[in-house]
Amino acid sequence: MKAAILLLAYAALVAALAPVLLVRTTWTARAPRLAIWAWQALTATVLVSIALAGLALAVPTVPVSGNLAETLEACVMALRAQYAVPGGATTAASGTALALMVAGRVSWCLAAGLLRARRERSKHARVLTMVGSDRPDLGITVLDDARPAAYCLPGHGHRIVLTSATLTQLQPHELAAVIAHERAHIRQRHHLVLAFAEALQRAFPKVALFRTAADETRRLVEMAADDEATARTSSLTLAAALVELAGARTPSSSLAASGGQVADRVRRLLAPQRPLRRAVAWGGALAAGTVLALPLILASQPAVAVAGMSTCPLPDSTVVAPQRLV
Repeated sequence: MKAAILLLAYAALVAALAPVLLVRTTWTARAPRLAIWAWQALTATVLVSIALAGLALAVPTVPVSGNLAETLEACVMALRAQYAVPGGATTAASGTALALMVAGRVSWCLAAGLLRARRERSKHARVLTMVGSDRPDLGITVLDDARPAAYCLPGHGHRIVLTSATLTQLQPHELAAVIAHERAHIRQRHHLVLAFAEALQRAFPKVALFRTAADETRRLVEMAADDEATARTSSLTLAAALVELAGARTPSSSLAASGGQVADRVRRLLAPQRPLRRAVAWGGALAAGTVLALPLILASQPAVAVAGMSTCPLPDSTVVAPQRLV
């Protein structure tokens, strides 16, 4: 019970403080890839904490020392003792239901989102096969349209799509910057990052942490792609291309250079670059990993504490333990 309370309190604390503290910081724009990892770790640690709290309510603490037979016997004794306590069965059932609900809801929303996006991309790819023309020299597909637009269809058989208006309105170095941006989306698998964040938002729409994480992730993946593109060209070049592409309409299942908050991205590209120092970035990544691992530490602490005990720790000392199994 103590472990479950600690895990739920930890999840509530992270869910309440993370959206407020992380959104107000300025370092996320300086290290978008680290910020994406931080948001993923924070949202995942809340889910894991709640699921482990449910399991802690359903399964009592048992010693982990000794041989397998002694461990199984201790587990059976602890389960019988827990169900003998008034309300023990209800508590265990509630914990099991909580863990299954969280895992099932997230899995369903994630699988449904991935399948829906894959169907939309496949349908659009078939259309491109009929009406688009390949440009092997650029590694893109050209779609005849008077409106400038650039986007990619990530996943298996990925494509980078530019309209004919984009080819005529952008300079060659601007085209190279836009194509590098789209290749960065594909290389960094941003569609999977977004699928996870958006699945949590759909699964628990009233949780502010998941709503904020999805919004921030959409913004950060564009910044991360911008950074990789500017490693091959200048920031000014990419900024000029983004201005030309601003307001472009693209398929919902795609990732587009005109996505996210274009005005903020242009201002960021035009401002002096101030990336985080390597030591600071590694420290932030380690901190995010620690946050993700903390629920496992909290959940395992009671079991570690009784590892040296030779008897099964019962939830209530007034309950008489069952007879030793033969």
